[in-house]
Amino acid sequence: MFRRLWNLIKGMLGMAVSAAEASNPEALLELEKENLRKQIAQYNQGLASHAALVERLISQIEREEKRERELKAKASAHIKAGNNEPAARYALSLQEVRKELEDNRRQLEDAEKTYKDLTKARDVTIQEAKRKIESLKFGIQDMKIQKATAELSEMATGMVSELGGSGETLDRLEGIVREQREKAAGRARVARDSVDMAEVKLKESEENALADMALADLASELGVTLDEKTPEASEAPVEEEPESESEKAGM
Repeated sequence: MFRRLWNLIKGMLGMAVSAAEASNPEALLELEKENLRKQIAQYNQGLASHAALVERLISQIEREEKRERELKAKASAHIKAGNNEPAARYALSLQEVRKELEDNRRQLEDAEKTYKDLTKARDVTIQEAKRKIESLKFGIQDMKIQKATAELSEMATGMVSELGGSGETLDRLEGIVREQREKAAGRARVARDSVDMAEVKLKESEENALADMALADLASELGVTLDEKTPEASEAPVEEEPESESEKAGM
């Protein structure tokens, strides 16, 4: 029971962590970069310890080589002097030193090779990590651009849908406006037709007559004679009668 509950809690925590990572990939990338720096520092410490071992082997080999030369010189001197017993002891020590020297040289060779391999592995790993980090940086930026583009596209799609959905409303509004305009035009026509034009013309004639009277009074007051309009001749000219045959003969 407790195991199942613990598994459920771990699953929920894992989902929460995954959701947090997905919502903020840049923070996760920075965390991984920090972890990589720590790993490189630890690796360099181990590599430094291995390099110290190589240096100790080099120093030890140098001391043994010096010891080898000394023992060889002493053994040679005693052999030439005929001192076989001390010469034998020096020869035995020389063999032991040479054996240790051979072992240390082999260890140094292996240690040098291991150091170079570790250094190369570190450099390759760092380069690969840098490449992945740069790729992730580009991927995150591209993801942001793609996400923004998708959001803009979705907004544009929504706007198009809303504009398309408002077509019915615009058509209905257009009909209302047309109907109101037609009603207003009809009321204006009815109002024009309701005006008594005969009365309007009568008032116009009265106003013209009053204006003529006022003009005549003013002309009389000023002693000015107004020119009267001469009516046009309305009678047609009289045609001459044709001459008779007797009149033509007398002429």
